Amino acid sequence: MERTAAVILCGGSSSRMGADKARLDWHGVSAVERLAALSHGLGIEMVLTAGADHGLPAVLDATPGEGPCGGILAAAQRLRADGYDRALILAVDAPTLLASDLAPLLVTPEPGGAYDGLPLPMVIELAAIPSDIRANWPLKRLVEAARLAVLPCDDAARPRLRGANTPQERLGLLGDPKPRG
Repeated sequence: MERTAAVILCGGSSSRMGADKARLDWHGVSAVERLAALSHGLGIEMVLTAGADHGLPAVLDATPGEGPCGGILAAAQRLRADGYDRALILAVDAPTLLASDLAPLLVTPEPGGAYDGLPLPMVIELAAIPSDIRANWPLKRLVEAARLAVLPCDDAARPRLRGANTPQERLGLLGDPKPRG
């Protein structure tokens, strides 16, 4: 039986967002707390953060500042040592994901999958991570090199899956709490 863990990639402070994206409030809950709760709700017991410590088990990027693949490398090393086979990789800037968004990824057979045009979220067999991966690889290159299945993505779901990298995108995902009139 395969053991799956969740990895939340936490890039730290964002100049565009003006704060650490993991700590941004999403309807009363921080982004990292929302993603951890979502993962636990899917039956995933091990949830760790990569790149920063937010009160969950954490690993630091293999090469800080190089990119998200550094966090994936560090997490994969820890997860293999702990007996895990697969990882659900999540971006902390996409806390609006739904269980229904992740369900197709979790049933994808080896070596895992990602949505068309969106490298995150993804599920990857730890054994499928290429041995020549570098921390500065773009995630798209990792998806291609690991030969992950590419799943179709509904255009309506795309903004939710992609997340928010600017305050305007965040407002669009949260909805405007103050009606204008």
